[in-house]
Amino acid sequence: MALTTHPPLRLHARPPALAGDFHHRRRLPPLRGLPSRRAHLRPCRCTGADADAGKEQAQARRAYPYNEIEPRWQAHWEERHTFHTPDIGDGLDTSRPKCYILDMFPYPSGAGLHVGHPLGYTATDILSRFKRMQGFNVLHPMGWDAFGLPAEQYAIQTGTHPKITTARNIDRFRTQLKSLGFSYDWDREISTTEPTYYKWTQWIFLQLLKRGLAYQAEVPVNWCPALGTVLANEEVIDGVSERGGYPVIRKPMRQWMLRITSYADRLLEDLDDLDWPESIKEMQRNWIGRSEGAELEFCAVDQEGHDLDAKLTVYTTRPDTIFGATYLVVAPEHVSLPSLTSEGQRVHVEEYTEVATRKSELERTELQKEKTGVFSGSYAKNPVTGEIIPIWVADYVLASYGTGAIMAVPAHDSRDHEFALKYKLPIIKVVSPPNGNCDPEEAYAGDGIMINSSNSSSGLNINGMLSQDAALKVTDWVENNGFGKKKVNYKLRDWLFARQRYWGEPFPLIYLDDTNEMVPLSENELPLTLPELDEFTPTGTGEPPLTKATDWVKTTDLLTGKPATRETSTMPQWAGSCWYYLRFMDPKNSSTLVDKAKESYWGPVDIYVGGAEHSVLHLLYARFWHKVLYDIGVVSTKEPFKCLINQGLILGEVEYTAYRDNEGRWVSADSESSLIDCHQEKVSADKITKVGDHYVLKDDPDIRLNARAYKMSKSRGNVINPDDVVSEYGADSLRLYEMFMGPLRDSKTWSTGGIEGVHRFLGRTWRLVVGPPLPDGSYKDGTMATDNEPTFEQLRVLHKCIARVSEEIQETRFNTAISAMMEFVNAAYKWDTQPKSVIDSFVLLLAPFAPHLAEELWFRLGHSQSLAYEQFPEAKDEYLKESEVVLPVQINGKTRGTILVDKECSEDDVFQKAASDEKLSKYLSGKGIKKRIYVPGRILNVILDQQKART
Repeated sequence: MALTTHPPLRLHARPPALAGDFHHRRRLPPLRGLPSRRAHLRPCRCTGADADAGKEQAQARRAYPYNEIEPRWQAHWEERHTFHTPDIGDGLDTSRPKCYILDMFPYPSGAGLHVGHPLGYTATDILSRFKRMQGFNVLHPMGWDAFGLPAEQYAIQTGTHPKITTARNIDRFRTQLKSLGFSYDWDREISTTEPTYYKWTQWIFLQLLKRGLAYQAEVPVNWCPALGTVLANEEVIDGVSERGGYPVIRKPMRQWMLRITSYADRLLEDLDDLDWPESIKEMQRNWIGRSEGAELEFCAVDQEGHDLDAKLTVYTTRPDTIFGATYLVVAPEHVSLPSLTSEGQRVHVEEYTEVATRKSELERTELQKEKTGVFSGSYAKNPVTGEIIPIWVADYVLASYGTGAIMAVPAHDSRDHEFALKYKLPIIKVVSPPNGNCDPEEAYAGDGIMINSSNSSSGLNINGMLSQDAALKVTDWVENNGFGKKKVNYKLRDWLFARQRYWGEPFPLIYLDDTNEMVPLSENELPLTLPELDEFTPTGTGEPPLTKATDWVKTTDLLTGKPATRETSTMPQWAGSCWYYLRFMDPKNSSTLVDKAKESYWGPVDIYVGGAEHSVLHLLYARFWHKVLYDIGVVSTKEPFKCLINQGLILGEVEYTAYRDNEGRWVSADSESSLIDCHQEKVSADKITKVGDHYVLKDDPDIRLNARAYKMSKSRGNVINPDDVVSEYGADSLRLYEMFMGPLRDSKTWSTGGIEGVHRFLGRTWRLVVGPPLPDGSYKDGTMATDNEPTFEQLRVLHKCIARVSEEIQETRFNTAISAMMEFVNAAYKWDTQPKSVIDSFVLLLAPFAPHLAEELWFRLGHSQSLAYEQFPEAKDEYLKESEVVLPVQINGKTRGTILVDKECSEDDVFQKAASDEKLSKYLSGKGIKKRIYVPGRILNVILDQQKART
């Protein structure tokens, strides 16, 4: 058998360009000067017998020498900038199609990566490598979302400047990502904390300010007295601070806001054209919460009906139910509440309001929570009935939605119904279901026929009308009589854009000391850099930590020379992540945010991959900023992200829990007795076995266990460090396993046994191409591939694999693509020879998934350049057609077996093959044939002559 060995490496070798004008390869220098395969072995700290034993154990686990291969190729890619994407005007061929593939860039925490992080990164890397090999210009960058609360809290706890810890964390993340072989263009790396980057974040803020989209307002914020600072909504959980668990209250403060509500309709309408998961689009629709209804005015009165000279405006989506309004509810923060509160109720209302301010909005609007409230002491007059109804205060109504007040219709709203029952308020049914069937004990919230809905004094009668028609008539009536108007409303609120924090982008603003007039900085004064601070603790007064930087805070207006004071709040972490995808297109530009030609070529992002937890806020904020930039001509597309993919979670390994009673005896998890008093005990996987769909103790199969996988967290101790996996199995094994675990979008459970399986597959692939190890454990140079012409069957196996892998990558079904390659390797092991042309093509198929191994095999197969820009194999139809079929054979209408025949086989040939088949021949040998029924490719039915058979 002829072996392929390394040819001499030619210094200026260039492989031929890809066929056709459409394809064009990146011109890269040939591989030369590769270090020894032993150069990157990790040093062993053991000596003597221990060292030898450790080496033997490591080699036993190692299916191929990944520890030599992977560092060598990572160094090669970095040294040659293999994945650098040239700029327009600097070698980029813009006649080729582009593909911009982006990960949601990470926050570089001190904990580093866990194995859940590389799931999405591996998927985008496979797609990027695949598209490059298809002839696309690929933009695949990486950067860091590095401002924000965690770094500042760590600085407060340790006294270490957040700039130092952020840089250290970025270095760790970068090292880990490079160790996994991701093909990022590191020349485009950015960080939101760099002044050259946040200069343009500040510039965007100034554009928002110019257009009236940034403003200041007195708004309720989350104030934590113990921490002495304002917290973002996401930093408050169940009414206490996420860090420290301190009580948080709501209190009004003057804050910077962004008018995202001005773009609500466009944010809704443009969702329809996006290639996003429908569930994510629906989440955004619900978050925006567009509704059509009416604003109605109720006159406030006292108990005797005397006018209090105040009006209460409510918003409702069901004006048709106004005859069923039996009370009003205002939010605890409603601006008119003090004037609506009677002296007799003032103490109760103030006590209730204080308690309500400690609750988060999520807690207040939770449907399952018990409704609470207090009577204000005042009343209102229903404009259509003239009836006097009470005004209550309840925390299930938010000041930030609608007008902060509602008309309560308990017969037709579940929350109002629950509240009315608790406080014994009237319930009047005004809508009858179309079929007349409804539970009298529950609220009916649907449409129907109006009843109990007329008043002779007001002249309004909607009885018998359909709900939709009645709503229009009521709206017309209140508009004509001065009691309200038609109104479109949104749940979406303007974006609270300020944080009383240090580690964030400074606002490019000053306030003149003599008039307190706000003056924006001129664009040539940007960036306004963050001052150095040694003390980051909150002031305790609500003033931001930047107030401590007195030399920075006190400044002068350059235009007038007047003394001025800088804004001391900083922007939220969301700011930098709103537009980073644009900066990757042009990261070094100091004169503009992004060059128009570069944005026009690369935009929008073609594939955006990240966790579903960012599907509302980050994506909504980024879409808002993008639309503003579109309106002012910075970008050429209406939307930033064309296709969105949410990868699933990787859960920790399954944990098995057993139970013991107080006397130490095992109790089965499906026991009819209570497990509450039992002691839980974790059981290792080697002590359990699976029976049917549940797990039991090996030593006592009657004892069933609970088996569950949990989200990885330090508190559970189930975090898997990718560094450990790479050390033991190699980066390619980790990449391959995370893709093989299941569909990309599904949650999956980590299993060490699973990664061992894909590691063995890569070892089999290595030995298929390179051959078995030598007695000393090393491998010879070259490969087992031969110059033989491949057989038709070998080409058929190859092209079936090519077709399947290509389709599965396109559809992001990476697990089934890997299965197809496993099937190829199984088939190839049965061949007498491995033709080089076939093995070459297979290595190219493997390259997006296991790039280190593929590069090494490609080099050993005699190629002098990286395969990163080789043409991805294309399946040929001539090898995909199935020439043979499995044909069922029936004897007298009963299937007796099958035979493998050519599709074009004649009836006689088919019958002869059936007659010679070992299993079928006993039914046909010596028997008289009355008739043969043959449907080509479908069935052969032989009807025996029963009379001849008897004679």
